[in-house]
This record gives sequence, C-alpha cells and structure tokens, in this order.
Amino acid sequence: MSESRTFDVDGVPTTAVTDLPEDATVLDVREDDEWAAGHIAGALHIPMGQVPQRLEDLPEGQLHVVCRSGGRSQRTAVWLQRNGYDVVNVDGGMSAWAEAGRDMVSESGQEPFVR
Repeated sequence: MSESRTFDVDGVPTTAVTDLPEDATVLDVREDDEWAAGHIAGALHIPMGQVPQRLEDLPEGQLHVVCRSGGRSQRTAVWLQRNGYDVVNVDGGMSAWAEAGRDMVSESGQEPFVR
C-alpha cells in the first residue's frame, strides 16, 4: 500500500491511519495510562513531555507520530521536524486507528481500547 500524504500548516507531512505502511516505525507520544489501555503492536512509547530528553531512544529513519486524536502528535512532529527528524503525523491518532478497526494490544491483557 502506498502512503498518501498531505501537509499541515507547519509543513509537517500527515497521513491517514488507513494509509500507514505496514512497516512504519510508530512513535506513540501518549501518557503511560493511555499506552497501557491500548496501542499499536511494535510502536515505540515516549510520552510527549519526555521526547526532548529521550532523543537517543529514537531509531534512525522516518517516524510516524501518533497520540489519541492528533494534537499532541502534531506538536511533537513539528518539534522533531525542526530538529532534523523525518516525521509524519498520523491524522486522527489512535481514535482513528480504533475506528478503522486496526489491531491494538494492551499492557493489561484486557481488551485494548483508546483512553
């Protein structure tokens, strides 16, 4: 599947959850309780407020940034882009992910949900 992108007012590329490549590196910037409730399997979790202190934890290459609805991920993506990272904001965040019926996992073993 080829990724379809638009650009927000800050020039950050944005993609829909339905266009997210299967092999995308996903950075989830939600808080710990949100992550524990439900997240994308294989995603990297760094809460938005910790990103500047944890740059060494970011892998090489393009990052697809996600939060609950797209606001925090957009702000994080703008900051990362201004600091030289190749980023794409995931439009609609985990709410859109869940609405699209995409697979999630939880830390509790319970049915995953978006908090």
